[in-house]
Amino acid sequence: MNAVEIKNLSKNFGPKQAVCGLDMTVPMGAIYGFIGENGSGKSTTEKMICGLIPTNGGSIKLYGKDHTDIDVRAKLGVLIEAPGCFPGLTVFDNMMLQASNLSIPNAEGEVIKVLKMVRMEGAAGNKYKNCSLGMKQRVGIAMALLGNPTLLVLDEPLNGLDADGMRIMREVFTEIVKDGKRSIIVSSHLLGELKKVATHYGIIRHGKMIAQMTAEELDASCRTYVALQSAEMNRTKLLLGCKYSRVAEDEAGYLRVYDPVTPEEIVTYLYENGICVTEIKTDKIGLEEYYIDLMKEGK
Repeated sequence: MNAVEIKNLSKNFGPKQAVCGLDMTVPMGAIYGFIGENGSGKSTTEKMICGLIPTNGGSIKLYGKDHTDIDVRAKLGVLIEAPGCFPGLTVFDNMMLQASNLSIPNAEGEVIKVLKMVRMEGAAGNKYKNCSLGMKQRVGIAMALLGNPTLLVLDEPLNGLDADGMRIMREVFTEIVKDGKRSIIVSSHLLGELKKVATHYGIIRHGKMIAQMTAEELDASCRTYVALQSAEMNRTKLLLGCKYSRVAEDEAGYLRVYDPVTPEEIVTYLYENGICVTEIKTDKIGLEEYYIDLMKEGK
């Protein structure tokens, strides 16, 4: 059974179609990286999954049941846009209010547990309004974790986090899904961070899903290339362009050859033409470049 199964989902806001014919599958135990440009329909899709806005068509099933089922909705933990906290109350008091709303037994113990999970127990007495953006994000994730939900839906939860905060969130996400019974949908524009933790990906554009894949499938799809530098970069580029069909210069100043060729072959070819290679390596494009390539193809 999958945690989420969406078929032909659509949503209109007046004449604008925000989501159109979207299919989406989130397996049990997955950390599902939901990726797309601003306005692509990510947040709208997440809100429909959570029942915050109605659909105009299609179906959403959570654990095999309709997403409006009361028992299924009780399994959701949600952070979309911003946590609903009272600025003048402490972090702990805001958490206790949410625990009360959810009728959680042993509320105090549960609040302390989730604050420890996101490493916020030391800031429990801070007023929410005095928390940094990153701390507020962690409070929001802690709120979403109350009640031990089996599906977390998180919209841009990494925004505002420093490097240590991101590391903590990666550890938290990995811990949550390790038993294979819980799943996470996490949207983010920080693709480098998402790549470190996601097990599955969905890429959305103009309200349509254009690609879904596992982390392993993404890795297999990412092109391998040879990158190099020399003392005569302009001449090197001309020579490589004469012999190979896919040569480009990257932002770091390396020449990339995407043709199936070994570094040794390139070094030999350039040496025979009087050019000494100063640095050469083999690498693969990452998630961010793969995503940008997909967006370019779509346009």
